[in-house]
Amino acid sequence: MKFPVPHDVKAQTIPGTEGWERMYPYQYQFVTDDPERNRYEKETFWFYDGLHYPEPLYPFDTIWDEAWYLALSQYNNRIFQVPPVRGVDHRIINGYVYISPVPVKDPAEIGQRVPNFTERAGYYFKNWDALETKWKKKMEATIRELEALQIPQLPELEDISVVTEALGESKGFHLLKAYDDLINLGIKTWQYHFEFLNLGYAAYVFFLDFTQKLFPSIPLQRVTQMISGVDVIMYQSDEELKKLARKALALDIAEAVTFSPEWSVVEAGLKKLPKGQEWLQALDKARDPWFHISTGTGWYHHDRSWNDNMNVPLAGIATYIEKIRQGVNIERPMQKVRAERDRITAEYRDLIEKEEDRKQFDELLGCAKTVFPYVENHLFYVEHWFHSIFWNKIRDVAQVLKTHGIIADIEDVWYLRRDEIKQALWDVVTAWATGVTPRGAKTWPMEIDWRKGVMQKFREWKAPPAIGTAPEVIQEPFTIVLWGVTNKSLSDWAAVQEVKDPDSITELKGFAGSPGVIQGRARVCRTVDDINQLQEGEILVAPTTSPSWAPAFAKIGACVTDVGGVMSHAAIVCREYGMPAVVGTGHATKIIKTGMTVNVDGSSGAVSIAR
Repeated sequence: MKFPVPHDVKAQTIPGTEGWERMYPYQYQFVTDDPERNRYEKETFWFYDGLHYPEPLYPFDTIWDEAWYLALSQYNNRIFQVPPVRGVDHRIINGYVYISPVPVKDPAEIGQRVPNFTERAGYYFKNWDALETKWKKKMEATIRELEALQIPQLPELEDISVVTEALGESKGFHLLKAYDDLINLGIKTWQYHFEFLNLGYAAYVFFLDFTQKLFPSIPLQRVTQMISGVDVIMYQSDEELKKLARKALALDIAEAVTFSPEWSVVEAGLKKLPKGQEWLQALDKARDPWFHISTGTGWYHHDRSWNDNMNVPLAGIATYIEKIRQGVNIERPMQKVRAERDRITAEYRDLIEKEEDRKQFDELLGCAKTVFPYVENHLFYVEHWFHSIFWNKIRDVAQVLKTHGIIADIEDVWYLRRDEIKQALWDVVTAWATGVTPRGAKTWPMEIDWRKGVMQKFREWKAPPAIGTAPEVIQEPFTIVLWGVTNKSLSDWAAVQEVKDPDSITELKGFAGSPGVIQGRARVCRTVDDINQLQEGEILVAPTTSPSWAPAFAKIGACVTDVGGVMSHAAIVCREYGMPAVVGTGHATKIIKTGMTVNVDGSSGAVSIAR
């Protein structure tokens, strides 16, 4: 397989976007002025990280990519020393993030790293429960610190207490400090994010590798099923909606709860009813923390939380009320999933001939089950709970910039890099201190208007799935199980991309995410608004999925995604709900249209399209 040279792709600038590079950190650029770095970039294989970024990154939203760029790599390379891979390198072309795992190429060095990894990772594996409890306390304390952080406005005249209490500090200084504190809390949270995550994936991969060596022909899906049916808090937000649906029926106020899709209308009506007020109290209790869940992946500022858009959880509650009325069991089929898990595990365990192999199989499986919940749970704490509050704190910062004429609208703040915001705040506080007009009031509105046009052109551009020099065999385990990038998947994606008439395509190939076969009507969903259009039994087709879409899984018959491997969120959730899924198709949302009849084979990874 041949892929474009990254520098050639970058050189083909979209007309009207010349100079787009200034929107992102300089180290993210593919370069031509540094021969050594240029050679490394050409010889490296880069793939588009559509798992996390199904659309181009806004300049400010790049903060989370910077955060995981650092956190994942430091834990891999400088803290735990994962033997075969150092970290993940990042670049940006036209707003799209390309990444590449950095392997340890020298077998001798891999061997030298093993003792460090065994000692350090082993400590975490042996003390996982106690350390994870400590982690939760750290995360909750960080979130509460974020909630308490106030972004001060700049007064016409400082309060007299600055003089009488000899404070020696101004609101201008407090504003600059508050912004620094806000950004640092975000970066710190992502330090915590990866404290356990790579080890969670590693335990999964260790069990996968060992099992595949014992049984070379075992389907990857069978291994993942052995680690299914585990309770995780990521599903708790959805469970709260189910509780509220049951309570509405028990209080005989279901008609009032489902009276309108608009939360403001429903809330006003419920406040007039004694039992409605009781229900609202239960709702308020659930909102912190369980409604701090993003309506998207949480990686973008426009992924507002349920607390920001109460119409979304209201729709989920209404769905469950209707299901209960119809006599449908709204519980996840945990017993069925666990029974199948235990059956598959026993079947393969009985085939193991050597006692030492059976013992290692049990130990690795036990470890994987212990650490697996974190792989999903961390999402709620970081990408959802923390991020939902963080985005709104940045909006508080944006209000200051708007007040002083730096930006015309609060939502314009996302077109600035985080360091540019800091410089704009300095502009504001020095102008405030001296009583003059900030320079940025003249320069930033024009720049932001230009950047808005650039972002629109970026959305219309089709990012190549991969660039650079592909290895003969892709072996890096995280690349395979999380992102779904293998030699075969790249070949399948390239074959689809080469078809001149997309309407002629009748089959897509992906990863067998969750077993089962079903035929149904497709519904292409990219946003939570699209999710609200889902009808009973339809096939959800999406770039990727969000945990906040959980109520949709009570409706759909199967799921198909553009990106992701067998450990992606979509694959994990579908296994827990016991429904078919094909993930990592590369092009499903581009080829499949809403209304088409599709056949989803979650056991083989094939999607057939009946046009």
